[in-house]
Parts: sequence; C-alpha cells; structure tokens
Amino acid sequence: MIFMPYDPQALNERAQLLLKTLVERYIADGQPVGSRALSKFSGLDLSPASIRNVMADLEEMGFIASPHTSAGRVPTARGYRFFVDTLLTVKPLDRIEISQLEGQLQVDNTQKLVASASQLLSGLTHFAGVVVTPRRSGGFRHIEFLKLAEKRLLLILVTPEGDVQNRIIHTEKAYSASELTEAANMLNQNYAGLGFDEVRRRIHAELRQLREDMGHLMTAALAAGDQAASEAAEDVVISGEVNLLGIDDLSSNMGKLRELFNLFEHRASLLQLLDQSSRAQGVQLFIGGEAGLQPLDECSVVTAPYEVDGKVVGTVGVIGPTRMAYERVIPIVDITAKLLSSALAQR
Repeated sequence: MIFMPYDPQALNERAQLLLKTLVERYIADGQPVGSRALSKFSGLDLSPASIRNVMADLEEMGFIASPHTSAGRVPTARGYRFFVDTLLTVKPLDRIEISQLEGQLQVDNTQKLVASASQLLSGLTHFAGVVVTPRRSGGFRHIEFLKLAEKRLLLILVTPEGDVQNRIIHTEKAYSASELTEAANMLNQNYAGLGFDEVRRRIHAELRQLREDMGHLMTAALAAGDQAASEAAEDVVISGEVNLLGIDDLSSNMGKLRELFNLFEHRASLLQLLDQSSRAQGVQLFIGGEAGLQPLDECSVVTAPYEVDGKVVGTVGVIGPTRMAYERVIPIVDITAKLLSSALAQR
C-alpha cells in the first residue's frame, strides 16, 4: 500500500501524543496497544470513546493498523517514520559509555578494526551489525621482497591504509639479494602512493630503461600485489545475524527470514543500499519498504557514513526489526561511525 506524503501539522497535539505513546508501548512490550493502555500512559484525560476516535483517524491515515486477533493497534512503517521524524527524543550516550566503546575499537589492522566495529554494533543492539569496508585506493605504500628459495619470493606489500599483505611469487630466474633490494627501492621511490594500474602503465612505458629480467620481476610483483589487495577486501562485514533468529517479529515468518539471510549471503543489493546511504550526511534510517529491498520489508536499517581525512570511505549500520528502540540505536550507530573514523585516522 502506498500512502501520500504527510504533513506533520496534519496531526494535532493530542493525536501526536497518542501516536507517540502507542509506538513507545509497542516497542517496549511487543503487544498491540489498546485504548486503556493509551489512557494510562499518555497522561491525557480522555474517555475511551475519544481515544478510539483518534485511533480510527490515525488508522485511516495509515499510521497504525489493527491486527485481526486483537482489539489493539500496532504502528505501521508510516507510523514509525512519523514517530522518528517528528516525535522521537534521541538519548545521546554519556561520556563513560563513549569511552568504553572507544576502548573496544583500538585495533591496529584495518580489517580487524572493521570486524570489531561490526561486532560492537551487534553486541550493543542485539541485532545484525554491518560495516562496509573502506574503499581501497588499489596501490601500495611500501613493497619488499624476501627470498624464500632459488626461484620463489615473498612479496610484502603495505597498503595505503596501513594493512600488510603477503604474496608468494614464482620467478623464471633466481634473483640476488641486491637485485631484490634494487627492485624494491625503485618501486618505492618512484611509484609508492600510485594505483596499480597507473604503476603498470608507467613501468610499461619505461620498460626499455630496465633490464628485461628486472621488468619481469616488477610486472609479477604488481600482479601479485593487485590480487592480494583486492582479495583482502570483504565488501561488507556482517556480525550477529543469528540475533535475528530470536526476534519474534521476524522469526514468526520463516519465509521472510530465509529471504533476509539470503540477502546477507548474496550481498550485492545490500551493498548498493549501504553505498547509497554513504552519500548522505549523518544517520540515515530506512523503515520497511523504504529500503527498496523485499527481504527488508519488515526490517529497519540504521546507517551512518565514516570517513578518513574528511573523505567518506565506508558505512556502518544496524539491521533489525521495525520494532526497535530507535532512541538508543540511532546514537549507537552515529557514535560508532565517529569512533571508527577516529581510529582509522590514527593508523
């Protein structure tokens, strides 16, 4: 069902308070909310008949719905959206909580740091934590060769992000230690910081100035380094998917749950959504069908971009049911993005 855009002013103060109370009670209890509970928790001095009239109006506008098995109401995705945009009061984390989170993200390897952030999001929210790994520049900061056998070398590659990748290279001839040092120095002094494609292009143009065997070594090193760097990058790191199995809102529909786990396994569509959110400022929230992915129709996705040197390099987020404590999840995602940015900048 598609609803027309709403005007926040279309709901008077009484209707907004009752909607806010209904959403908060449903998030807390997971049970349809009736007029008696609304009267008790809203603090409004209204008769049950008046409350039912307001509920009927809210239902007609698409903010709430009536489950067949209950006289109470539950929020719709549209109701959650109005709640988040207009009625929600976010509770920022205190300094002690932030310090504790910061302490859990002190890892000196980018891949481990990203995995740690994903696990942190999952552990704090009890949902699935997702982190898009930093976009890699595809080059190297430093290269070294280590001789393992007569025609077998270990390539040691330090990426621009500070990660160390190792690769075995089989060569057509044996190289001396001085030749390996000469080749490494030439690459480091002339090509460090450039992308592999650019280095390959330049070396090809300058190949006539190199000894043939040295050119072969450098070409082999670039091919191995390019492959090592690309294989090291997992597009999306997901932690805590199993948490979703214990959430009644999701586990009651095994067909939907299978679709969701299939989305986690084949991540291209999910990566596209997360990449889209990285182009926006601050925390983004997709509720139900807003994500544009059918497996997420009964889920909410809360995301925030993280950056290095002022440039966005990835996204962090949480995937859970639409019935989530948004006032807590939103600041957790926000601060995790900021702490991950800070940790990466210090590497």
